[in-house]
Amino acid sequence: MNYPHIEQDFSEALSELTAAFGERFVTSESACRLYTRDESFHVSRPPHGVIQPETREEVQEIVRLCARHRMPVVPRGAGTSLEGNCLAVNGGVCIDTASMNRVVAVNHDDFDVVVQPGVTRRQLNRHLKDTGLFFPIDPGADATLGGMASTRASGTNAVRYGSMRENVVNLEVVLADGSLIRTARRACKSAAGYDLTRLMVGSEGTLGVITELTVKLYPVPESIMSASCAFGSVEGAVDTVIAMIQYGIPVARVELLDEQTMSALNSYSRTDFPVAPTLFFEFHGSEQTVREQVELTGEIAGENGGSDFVWARTTEERNRMWRARHDVAYSSKLLHPRGQIWSTDVCVPISRLADCINETRRDIDETGILAPMVGHVGDGNFHLLLLVDHDNPAEVARAEALHGRMVGRALEMDGTCTGEHGIGYGKCDFLKIEHGAAVEPMKLVKQALDPDNILNPGKIFE
Repeated sequence: MNYPHIEQDFSEALSELTAAFGERFVTSESACRLYTRDESFHVSRPPHGVIQPETREEVQEIVRLCARHRMPVVPRGAGTSLEGNCLAVNGGVCIDTASMNRVVAVNHDDFDVVVQPGVTRRQLNRHLKDTGLFFPIDPGADATLGGMASTRASGTNAVRYGSMRENVVNLEVVLADGSLIRTARRACKSAAGYDLTRLMVGSEGTLGVITELTVKLYPVPESIMSASCAFGSVEGAVDTVIAMIQYGIPVARVELLDEQTMSALNSYSRTDFPVAPTLFFEFHGSEQTVREQVELTGEIAGENGGSDFVWARTTEERNRMWRARHDVAYSSKLLHPRGQIWSTDVCVPISRLADCINETRRDIDETGILAPMVGHVGDGNFHLLLLVDHDNPAEVARAEALHGRMVGRALEMDGTCTGEHGIGYGKCDFLKIEHGAAVEPMKLVKQALDPDNILNPGKIFE
Protein backbone atom coordinates (compact mmCIF):
# COMPACT_ATOMS: atom_id res chain seq x y z
CA MET A 1 0.00 0.00 0.00
CA ASN A 2 1.16 3.52 -0.77
CA TYR A 3 1.35 5.99 2.11
CA PRO A 4 1.87 9.38 0.41
CA HIS A 5 1.22 11.46 3.53
CA ILE A 6 3.50 9.47 5.83
CA GLU A 7 6.72 10.88 4.45
CA GLN A 8 5.57 14.49 4.72
CA ASP A 9 6.89 16.69 7.49
CA PHE A 10 3.96 17.51 9.77
CA SER A 11 6.09 18.84 12.63
CA GLU A 12 4.56 22.30 12.41
CA ALA A 13 1.01 20.91 12.49
CA LEU A 14 1.87 18.66 15.41
CA SER A 15 3.35 21.61 17.31
CA GLU A 16 0.20 23.69 16.71
CA LEU A 17 -2.04 20.84 17.89
CA THR A 18 0.08 20.43 21.02
CA ALA A 19 -0.10 24.17 21.67
CA ALA A 20 -3.88 24.13 21.24
CA PHE A 21 -4.71 20.98 23.21
CA GLY A 22 -1.72 20.33 25.45
CA GLU A 23 -1.43 16.85 26.91
CA ARG A 24 -4.79 15.89 25.41
CA PHE A 25 -3.03 15.58 22.04
CA VAL A 26 -1.08 12.35 22.40
CA THR A 27 1.85 11.56 20.11
CA SER A 28 3.73 8.83 22.00
CA GLU A 29 4.53 5.74 19.96
CA SER A 30 2.94 3.38 22.46
CA ALA A 31 -0.35 5.29 22.53
CA CYS A 32 -0.55 5.73 18.75
CA ARG A 33 0.20 2.06 18.16
CA LEU A 34 -3.08 1.20 19.92
CA TYR A 35 -4.84 2.73 16.92
CA THR A 36 -3.23 0.48 14.30
CA ARG A 37 -5.92 -2.20 14.58
CA ASP A 38 -9.68 -2.55 14.38
CA GLU A 39 -11.66 -5.82 14.69
CA SER A 40 -10.43 -6.97 11.27
CA PHE A 41 -7.21 -8.69 10.25
CA HIS A 42 -6.07 -5.46 8.58
CA VAL A 43 -3.15 -3.55 10.04
CA SER A 44 -1.77 -0.11 9.32
CA ARG A 45 0.88 2.35 10.40
CA PRO A 46 0.04 4.36 13.51
CA PRO A 47 -1.30 7.90 13.27
CA HIS A 48 1.03 10.79 14.05
CA GLY A 49 -1.17 11.72 16.98
CA VAL A 50 -4.50 11.01 18.70
CA ILE A 51 -6.95 13.38 20.32
CA GLN A 52 -10.34 12.98 22.00
CA PRO A 53 -12.30 16.19 21.36
CA GLU A 54 -15.29 16.97 23.55
CA THR A 55 -17.22 19.48 21.44
CA ARG A 56 -18.06 20.26 17.83
CA GLU A 57 -15.96 23.42 18.12
CA GLU A 58 -12.90 21.37 19.03
CA VAL A 59 -13.46 19.08 16.06
CA GLN A 60 -13.71 22.16 13.82
CA GLU A 61 -10.45 23.52 15.24
CA ILE A 62 -8.65 20.20 14.63
CA VAL A 63 -9.91 19.88 11.06
CA ARG A 64 -9.12 23.52 10.19
CA LEU A 65 -5.58 23.13 11.47
CA CYS A 66 -5.08 19.85 9.61
CA ALA A 67 -6.56 21.38 6.44
CA ARG A 68 -3.97 24.18 6.52
CA HIS A 69 -1.18 21.62 6.59
CA ARG A 70 -2.93 19.04 4.39
CA MET A 71 -2.61 16.54 7.19
CA PRO A 72 -4.94 13.47 7.17
CA VAL A 73 -7.84 13.33 9.63
CA VAL A 74 -9.17 9.89 10.60
CA PRO A 75 -12.41 9.75 12.65
CA ARG A 76 -12.71 6.70 14.93
CA GLY A 77 -15.46 5.32 17.14
CA ALA A 78 -15.19 2.08 19.11
CA GLY A 79 -12.80 0.52 16.58
CA THR A 80 -15.14 -2.40 15.84
CA SER A 81 -15.02 -1.97 12.06
CA LEU A 82 -14.14 -4.95 9.89
CA GLU A 83 -12.51 -3.58 6.73
CA GLY A 84 -9.88 -1.24 8.14
CA ASN A 85 -12.43 1.58 7.95
CA CYS A 86 -10.99 3.59 10.87
CA LEU A 87 -7.27 2.90 10.45
CA ALA A 88 -4.81 5.70 9.72
CA VAL A 89 -3.20 4.07 6.68
CA ASN A 90 -1.72 7.44 5.65
CA GLY A 91 -0.88 8.63 9.15
CA GLY A 92 -2.27 11.96 10.32
CA VAL A 93 -4.47 12.79 13.30
CA CYS A 94 -6.92 10.25 14.68
CA ILE A 95 -10.03 11.91 16.11
CA ASP A 96 -11.23 9.47 18.77
CA THR A 97 -14.87 10.30 19.57
CA ALA A 98 -14.90 8.45 22.92
CA SER A 99 -15.29 11.70 24.89
CA MET A 100 -18.18 12.92 22.72
CA ASN A 101 -20.58 10.52 24.41
CA ARG A 102 -23.51 12.62 25.56
CA VAL A 103 -27.18 11.88 24.90
CA VAL A 104 -28.28 15.40 24.01
CA ALA A 105 -32.07 15.13 23.86
CA VAL A 106 -34.73 12.41 23.83
CA ASN A 107 -37.73 13.61 21.82
CA HIS A 108 -40.24 11.14 23.22
CA ASP A 109 -43.27 12.38 21.30
CA ASP A 110 -41.35 12.39 18.01
CA PHE A 111 -39.69 8.98 18.53
CA ASP A 112 -36.14 10.24 17.98
CA VAL A 113 -33.04 11.06 19.99
CA VAL A 114 -30.11 13.44 19.45
CA VAL A 115 -26.71 12.05 20.44
CA GLN A 116 -23.04 12.82 20.10
CA PRO A 117 -21.12 10.36 17.89
CA GLY A 118 -19.31 8.55 20.71
CA VAL A 119 -22.53 7.27 22.32
CA THR A 120 -22.65 3.48 21.98
CA ARG A 121 -25.80 1.54 21.18
CA ARG A 122 -25.86 -0.18 24.60
CA GLN A 123 -25.29 3.13 26.37
CA LEU A 124 -28.20 4.64 24.46
CA ASN A 125 -30.58 1.81 25.30
CA ARG A 126 -29.59 2.00 28.98
CA HIS A 127 -30.40 5.71 28.86
CA LEU A 128 -33.79 4.92 27.29
CA LYS A 129 -34.62 2.16 29.76
CA ASP A 130 -37.49 3.97 31.52
CA THR A 131 -38.92 5.75 28.47
CA GLY A 132 -40.70 2.83 26.80
CA LEU A 133 -38.54 3.39 23.71
CA PHE A 134 -35.48 1.65 22.31
CA PHE A 135 -32.95 1.88 19.49
CA PRO A 136 -33.06 -1.37 17.48
CA ILE A 137 -29.99 -1.40 15.24
CA ASP A 138 -27.72 -4.14 16.57
CA PRO A 139 -24.52 -4.91 14.62
CA GLY A 140 -23.35 -7.22 17.40
CA ALA A 141 -20.46 -5.18 18.77
CA ASP A 142 -21.10 -2.27 21.13
CA ALA A 143 -20.34 0.17 18.35
CA THR A 144 -20.70 3.94 18.54
CA LEU A 145 -23.62 5.61 16.79
CA GLY A 146 -21.24 7.79 14.79
CA GLY A 147 -19.32 4.76 13.57
CA MET A 148 -22.54 2.91 12.79
CA ALA A 149 -23.76 5.83 10.67
CA SER A 150 -20.40 6.14 8.94
CA THR A 151 -20.39 2.49 7.87
CA ARG A 152 -24.14 2.21 7.24
CA ALA A 153 -24.33 -0.58 9.84
CA SER A 154 -27.29 -2.90 10.25
CA GLY A 155 -27.26 -6.29 12.03
CA THR A 156 -29.68 -8.79 13.47
CA ASN A 157 -32.76 -6.52 13.65
CA ALA A 158 -32.43 -5.12 10.13
CA VAL A 159 -35.08 -7.38 8.59
CA ARG A 160 -37.76 -5.46 10.53
CA TYR A 161 -36.22 -2.14 11.49
CA GLY A 162 -33.84 -1.53 8.60
CA SER A 163 -30.24 -0.36 8.69
CA MET A 164 -28.69 2.94 9.73
CA ARG A 165 -29.63 4.24 6.27
CA GLU A 166 -33.31 4.15 7.24
CA ASN A 167 -32.83 5.23 10.87
CA VAL A 168 -30.64 8.34 10.71
CA VAL A 169 -32.85 11.43 10.67
CA ASN A 170 -30.10 14.03 10.28
CA LEU A 171 -26.43 14.62 10.92
CA GLU A 172 -24.23 17.46 12.07
CA VAL A 173 -20.96 17.22 10.14
CA VAL A 174 -17.64 19.06 10.06
CA LEU A 175 -16.46 19.31 6.45
CA ALA A 176 -12.86 19.21 5.21
CA ASP A 177 -12.41 23.00 5.53
CA GLY A 178 -13.65 22.97 9.13
CA SER A 179 -17.10 24.38 8.35
CA LEU A 180 -20.15 22.91 10.10
CA ILE A 181 -23.35 21.80 8.38
CA ARG A 182 -26.60 20.06 9.29
CA THR A 183 -27.83 17.68 6.63
CA ALA A 184 -31.57 17.97 7.47
CA ARG A 185 -34.13 18.96 10.10
CA ARG A 186 -36.12 16.57 12.33
CA ALA A 187 -39.21 16.48 10.15
CA CYS A 188 -40.38 12.99 9.17
CA LYS A 189 -39.88 13.77 5.50
CA SER A 190 -38.51 16.50 3.28
CA ALA A 191 -38.18 17.23 -0.43
CA ALA A 192 -35.78 20.16 0.12
CA GLY A 193 -32.64 19.79 -1.95
CA TYR A 194 -30.15 16.96 -2.20
CA ASP A 195 -30.33 14.22 0.43
CA LEU A 196 -27.05 15.01 2.20
CA THR A 197 -27.96 12.75 5.11
CA ARG A 198 -27.92 9.64 2.92
CA LEU A 199 -24.75 10.87 1.24
CA MET A 200 -22.94 11.04 4.56
CA VAL A 201 -24.37 7.78 5.93
CA GLY A 202 -21.98 5.09 4.72
CA SER A 203 -19.26 7.53 3.61
CA GLU A 204 -16.86 6.10 6.23
CA GLY A 205 -15.52 9.47 7.33
CA THR A 206 -14.26 10.34 3.84
CA LEU A 207 -16.64 13.30 3.36
CA GLY A 208 -16.89 14.76 6.85
CA VAL A 209 -16.57 14.17 10.59
CA ILE A 210 -19.88 13.51 12.36
CA THR A 211 -20.28 15.58 15.53
CA GLU A 212 -23.95 14.93 16.27
CA LEU A 213 -26.73 12.75 14.90
CA THR A 214 -30.45 12.23 15.32
CA VAL A 215 -31.74 8.67 15.07
CA LYS A 216 -35.17 7.08 15.17
CA LEU A 217 -36.55 5.30 18.22
CA TYR A 218 -39.26 2.64 18.49
CA PRO A 219 -41.71 1.58 21.22
CA VAL A 220 -40.56 -1.37 23.29
CA PRO A 221 -42.77 -4.26 22.09
CA GLU A 222 -45.52 -5.50 24.39
CA SER A 223 -44.46 -9.08 23.77
CA ILE A 224 -41.12 -10.57 22.64
CA MET A 225 -40.57 -14.23 21.88
CA SER A 226 -37.41 -15.91 20.61
CA ALA A 227 -36.83 -19.43 19.36
CA SER A 228 -34.36 -21.67 17.60
CA CYS A 229 -35.19 -24.29 14.98
CA ALA A 230 -32.82 -26.84 13.41
CA PHE A 231 -33.15 -27.94 9.77
CA GLY A 232 -31.96 -30.85 7.70
CA SER A 233 -30.46 -28.52 5.11
CA VAL A 234 -29.54 -24.91 4.45
CA GLU A 235 -32.13 -24.87 1.65
CA GLY A 236 -34.89 -25.74 4.11
CA ALA A 237 -33.87 -22.95 6.45
CA VAL A 238 -33.62 -20.34 3.69
CA ASP A 239 -36.88 -21.47 2.06
CA THR A 240 -38.54 -20.98 5.44
CA VAL A 241 -37.34 -17.38 5.60
CA ILE A 242 -38.42 -16.68 2.01
CA ALA A 243 -41.90 -18.04 2.75
CA MET A 244 -42.14 -15.96 5.92
CA ILE A 245 -41.40 -12.82 3.95
CA GLN A 246 -43.88 -13.78 1.25
CA TYR A 247 -46.57 -14.30 3.91
CA GLY A 248 -45.77 -10.89 5.36
CA ILE A 249 -44.72 -12.17 8.78
CA PRO A 250 -42.98 -9.17 10.43
CA VAL A 251 -40.21 -11.15 12.11
CA ALA A 252 -37.85 -8.90 14.06
CA ARG A 253 -34.76 -11.08 13.75
CA VAL A 254 -33.96 -14.23 11.82
CA GLU A 255 -30.38 -15.52 11.82
CA LEU A 256 -28.91 -18.55 10.05
CA LEU A 257 -26.01 -20.47 11.60
CA ASP A 258 -24.44 -23.44 9.81
CA GLU A 259 -23.34 -26.76 11.35
CA GLN A 260 -19.75 -25.67 11.94
CA THR A 261 -20.90 -22.52 13.70
CA MET A 262 -23.37 -24.42 15.91
CA SER A 263 -20.70 -26.91 16.96
CA ALA A 264 -18.30 -24.13 17.92
CA LEU A 265 -21.05 -22.20 19.66
CA ASN A 266 -22.03 -25.20 21.82
CA SER A 267 -18.44 -25.68 22.94
CA TYR A 268 -17.84 -22.03 23.78
CA SER A 269 -21.21 -20.96 25.17
CA ARG A 270 -22.03 -24.29 26.85
CA THR A 271 -25.28 -24.61 24.97
CA ASP A 272 -26.81 -27.81 23.62
CA PHE A 273 -28.28 -26.78 20.26
CA PRO A 274 -28.48 -29.48 17.55
CA VAL A 275 -25.42 -29.43 15.29
CA ALA A 276 -27.35 -28.63 12.12
CA PRO A 277 -28.27 -25.59 10.02
CA THR A 278 -30.27 -23.54 12.51
CA LEU A 279 -32.46 -20.45 12.48
CA PHE A 280 -32.69 -18.11 15.46
CA PHE A 281 -35.98 -16.15 15.42
CA GLU A 282 -37.36 -13.24 17.39
CA PHE A 283 -40.89 -11.85 17.15
CA HIS A 284 -42.09 -8.44 18.41
CA GLY A 285 -45.65 -7.15 18.85
CA SER A 286 -48.75 -7.60 20.94
CA GLU A 287 -49.31 -10.94 22.63
CA GLN A 288 -51.95 -11.92 20.09
CA THR A 289 -49.97 -10.91 16.99
CA VAL A 290 -46.82 -12.63 18.29
CA ARG A 291 -48.80 -15.84 18.88
CA GLU A 292 -50.14 -15.68 15.33
CA GLN A 293 -46.67 -15.06 13.90
CA VAL A 294 -45.24 -17.96 15.90
CA GLU A 295 -47.93 -20.41 14.81
CA LEU A 296 -47.61 -19.57 11.13
CA THR A 297 -43.81 -19.66 11.27
CA GLY A 298 -43.96 -23.08 12.94
CA GLU A 299 -46.13 -24.42 10.13
CA ILE A 300 -43.80 -23.02 7.46
CA ALA A 301 -40.70 -24.41 9.16
CA GLY A 302 -42.29 -27.84 9.47
CA GLU A 303 -43.06 -27.91 5.76
CA ASN A 304 -39.38 -27.21 5.05
CA GLY A 305 -37.88 -29.85 7.31
CA GLY A 306 -37.56 -27.82 10.48
CA SER A 307 -37.55 -29.59 13.85
CA ASP A 308 -39.63 -28.53 16.84
CA PHE A 309 -39.05 -24.98 18.00
CA VAL A 310 -37.05 -24.47 21.19
CA TRP A 311 -38.56 -21.39 22.78
CA ALA A 312 -36.73 -18.77 24.82
CA ARG A 313 -39.65 -17.27 26.68
CA THR A 314 -38.03 -15.35 29.53
CA THR A 315 -35.74 -12.35 29.23
CA GLU A 316 -32.88 -14.44 30.66
CA GLU A 317 -33.40 -17.22 28.11
CA ARG A 318 -33.59 -14.73 25.24
CA ASN A 319 -30.47 -12.94 26.37
CA ARG A 320 -28.61 -16.24 26.65
CA MET A 321 -29.59 -17.27 23.12
CA TRP A 322 -28.67 -13.97 21.51
CA ARG A 323 -25.51 -13.66 23.57
CA ALA A 324 -24.47 -17.02 22.12
CA ARG A 325 -25.18 -15.65 18.63
CA HIS A 326 -23.08 -12.56 19.28
CA ASP A 327 -20.25 -14.72 20.67
CA VAL A 328 -19.87 -16.57 17.36
CA ALA A 329 -16.54 -14.85 16.63
CA TYR A 330 -15.08 -15.93 19.97
CA SER A 331 -16.42 -19.47 19.68
CA SER A 332 -15.14 -19.82 16.11
CA LYS A 333 -11.65 -18.79 17.18
CA LEU A 334 -11.37 -22.02 19.17
CA LEU A 335 -11.56 -24.04 15.95
CA HIS A 336 -8.12 -22.80 14.85
CA PRO A 337 -5.99 -21.59 17.79
CA ARG A 338 -3.31 -20.20 15.43
CA GLY A 339 -5.88 -18.65 13.15
CA GLN A 340 -6.87 -15.01 13.04
CA ILE A 341 -10.49 -14.20 12.21
CA TRP A 342 -11.05 -12.61 8.83
CA SER A 343 -14.71 -11.60 8.89
CA THR A 344 -16.27 -10.73 5.55
CA ASP A 345 -19.78 -10.44 4.18
CA VAL A 346 -21.82 -10.29 1.00
CA CYS A 347 -25.50 -9.73 0.33
CA VAL A 348 -27.66 -11.12 -2.50
CA PRO A 349 -31.32 -11.00 -3.50
CA ILE A 350 -33.03 -13.35 -1.07
CA SER A 351 -34.23 -15.61 -3.89
CA ARG A 352 -30.55 -16.40 -4.62
CA LEU A 353 -29.45 -16.75 -1.01
CA ALA A 354 -29.62 -20.55 -0.76
CA ASP A 355 -27.70 -20.92 -4.03
CA CYS A 356 -25.01 -18.48 -2.91
CA ILE A 357 -24.61 -20.07 0.51
CA ASN A 358 -24.50 -23.64 -0.80
CA GLU A 359 -22.00 -22.85 -3.55
CA THR A 360 -19.86 -20.98 -1.03
CA ARG A 361 -20.03 -23.87 1.44
CA ARG A 362 -18.91 -26.34 -1.25
CA ASP A 363 -16.07 -23.98 -2.13
CA ILE A 364 -15.03 -23.81 1.54
CA ASP A 365 -15.01 -27.60 1.86
CA GLU A 366 -12.91 -28.00 -1.29
CA THR A 367 -10.48 -25.27 -0.22
CA GLY A 368 -9.95 -26.71 3.25
CA ILE A 369 -10.21 -23.35 5.01
CA LEU A 370 -12.08 -23.25 8.31
CA ALA A 371 -14.88 -20.73 7.75
CA PRO A 372 -17.98 -20.80 9.97
CA MET A 373 -20.96 -19.06 8.38
CA VAL A 374 -23.69 -16.88 9.88
CA GLY A 375 -26.28 -14.81 8.12
CA HIS A 376 -28.94 -12.13 8.55
CA VAL A 377 -30.96 -14.20 6.12
CA GLY A 378 -34.06 -12.04 6.29
CA ASP A 379 -32.32 -9.51 4.04
CA GLY A 380 -30.02 -11.83 2.06
CA ASN A 381 -26.84 -10.96 4.00
CA PHE A 382 -24.39 -13.60 5.22
CA HIS A 383 -20.91 -13.61 6.72
CA LEU A 384 -17.89 -15.88 6.66
CA LEU A 385 -15.45 -15.97 9.56
CA LEU A 386 -12.36 -17.25 7.78
CA LEU A 387 -9.80 -18.59 10.26
CA VAL A 388 -6.37 -17.98 8.78
CA ASP A 389 -2.84 -18.44 10.11
CA HIS A 390 -1.10 -15.38 8.72
CA ASP A 391 2.28 -17.04 9.28
CA ASN A 392 1.25 -19.65 6.71
CA PRO A 393 1.50 -18.02 3.24
CA ALA A 394 -0.22 -20.95 1.51
CA GLU A 395 -3.19 -20.75 3.85
CA VAL A 396 -3.41 -16.98 3.36
CA ALA A 397 -3.37 -17.43 -0.42
CA ARG A 398 -6.16 -20.03 -0.29
CA ALA A 399 -8.25 -17.77 1.94
CA GLU A 400 -7.78 -14.76 -0.35
CA ALA A 401 -8.79 -16.81 -3.38
CA LEU A 402 -11.84 -18.18 -1.53
CA HIS A 403 -12.83 -14.65 -0.51
CA GLY A 404 -12.52 -13.40 -4.08
CA ARG A 405 -14.70 -16.22 -5.40
CA MET A 406 -17.30 -15.58 -2.67
CA VAL A 407 -17.59 -11.91 -3.64
CA GLY A 408 -17.54 -12.70 -7.36
CA ARG A 409 -20.34 -15.23 -6.86
CA ALA A 410 -22.47 -12.64 -5.05
CA LEU A 411 -21.89 -10.05 -7.77
CA GLU A 412 -22.85 -12.57 -10.48
CA MET A 413 -26.13 -13.04 -8.60
CA ASP A 414 -26.78 -9.27 -8.70
CA GLY A 415 -25.66 -8.89 -5.11
CA THR A 416 -23.13 -6.64 -3.40
CA CYS A 417 -19.58 -7.12 -2.14
CA THR A 418 -20.58 -5.91 1.33
CA GLY A 419 -23.97 -5.85 3.02
CA GLU A 420 -22.89 -3.98 6.11
CA HIS A 421 -19.11 -4.00 6.73
CA GLY A 422 -18.35 -1.19 4.30
CA ILE A 423 -15.43 -0.88 1.88
CA GLY A 424 -12.66 0.54 4.09
CA TYR A 425 -9.45 -0.34 2.31
CA GLY A 426 -10.12 -4.07 2.28
CA LYS A 427 -12.68 -4.06 -0.55
CA CYS A 428 -11.63 -1.18 -2.80
CA ASP A 429 -11.05 -3.47 -5.77
CA PHE A 430 -14.45 -5.11 -5.37
CA LEU A 431 -16.17 -1.70 -5.31
CA LYS A 432 -14.78 -1.01 -8.78
CA ILE A 433 -16.06 -4.35 -10.07
CA GLU A 434 -19.48 -3.84 -8.52
CA HIS A 435 -20.13 -0.26 -9.58
CA GLY A 436 -17.98 0.12 -12.69
CA ALA A 437 -18.36 3.56 -14.22
CA ALA A 438 -20.46 4.72 -11.25
CA VAL A 439 -17.28 4.92 -9.16
CA GLU A 440 -16.21 8.02 -11.12
CA PRO A 441 -19.15 10.19 -9.94
CA MET A 442 -18.40 9.01 -6.40
CA LYS A 443 -14.83 10.24 -6.81
CA LEU A 444 -16.12 13.59 -8.09
CA VAL A 445 -18.21 14.00 -4.93
CA LYS A 446 -15.16 13.20 -2.83
CA GLN A 447 -13.04 15.68 -4.77
CA ALA A 448 -15.65 18.42 -4.45
CA LEU A 449 -16.05 18.05 -0.68
CA ASP A 450 -12.45 17.12 0.16
CA PRO A 451 -10.18 18.47 -2.61
CA ASP A 452 -6.95 17.85 -0.65
CA ASN A 453 -8.00 14.30 0.33
CA ILE A 454 -7.38 14.78 4.04
CA LEU A 455 -10.51 13.01 5.31
CA ASN A 456 -9.77 9.33 5.98
CA PRO A 457 -7.62 8.95 2.85
CA GLY A 458 -7.10 5.50 1.37
CA LYS A 459 -10.65 4.34 2.16
CA ILE A 460 -13.34 3.39 -0.37
CA PHE A 461 -11.08 4.58 -3.21
CA GLU A 462 -7.43 3.67 -3.58
